[in-house]
Parts: sequence; structure tokens; C-alpha cells
Amino acid sequence: MKNVFEQSVTEELVARIEKLTPDTQPTWGKMNVGQMLAHLCVTYEFVYTDKHEATKAKGFKKFILKLLAKNTVCGDKPYPKNGRTAPQFLITDEREFATEKARLIEFMNKVVADGEAKFDGKESHSFGALTKTEWSNMFYKHADHHLGQFGV
Repeated sequence: MKNVFEQSVTEELVARIEKLTPDTQPTWGKMNVGQMLAHLCVTYEFVYTDKHEATKAKGFKKFILKLLAKNTVCGDKPYPKNGRTAPQFLITDEREFATEKARLIEFMNKVVADGEAKFDGKESHSFGALTKTEWSNMFYKHADHHLGQFGV
């Protein structure tokens, strides 16, 4: 899995994002391109905003998520097509392509600027403390999965 804390990897992801247009169609799934970009932003919102604080996993729920979902989300195997999505990640309203694209690129660049040391051992919203590799895997494979969904 590529390391999102390396500038070149983030530049590669951003270059793929730049190939998208408001009219880019998915090869599978229900989201349009603006919704997909907003969907990708959710992972970063967990880190950089309090927007999803009310949905933070605690106690038994966090234990179950760590047990059943952490390896799928943070491991090095790619996501399957049409996998289940956590409710916080469902984007069903219309989103403005340019706004969501700019937000996503800003979040990605912030991760690189903050660096892997800031993320190593950082608490995640759902899984507890993650290693820098787990954070990188989660960020990269989610972006790679959905950018592939839209053919870039």
C-alpha cells in the first residue's frame, strides 16, 4: 500500500482527482462524482473537525468495530466493489463538485503537512489508536478505491 505521508503519493492522488469533471460517471455504485468526493472527505472530517462527534464509537460498539472492521478498513487489502458503507459516510444529497474537490485536496495536503509522526498512535473515531501505517492505508485505499470507481 502506498504511503500518503509521502508528498509524491499525495501528488499522484491529487493528479487523479484533477482528471475528474462534474460529468465523470462511475463504473459501479450509486454516487455521482460530487457525492463521491464528499464521501472521501468524511474520513478527514473525523480527524480535522468535530462534525461527526455525536457518532463517535464508544465502549462495546468500538470493541466490535475494532474486532470486525478495523482490519478491513486499515489493512492492506483493497476494498471490494459495492461494499457496505457506514451511515456517517452515506452521501445522498447533491454536492457541489468544485467545493468537494477543493476540500478533499486541502485535507490530503494537510495530512502530508502534518506528517506521519502526528498520526502514529493517534486515536481514530472508530478503532482506537492506529499506527501511522494503518492511517496511511485507510486514507490511501479509500481514495484509490473510489477514484478507480470513477475511472481515474
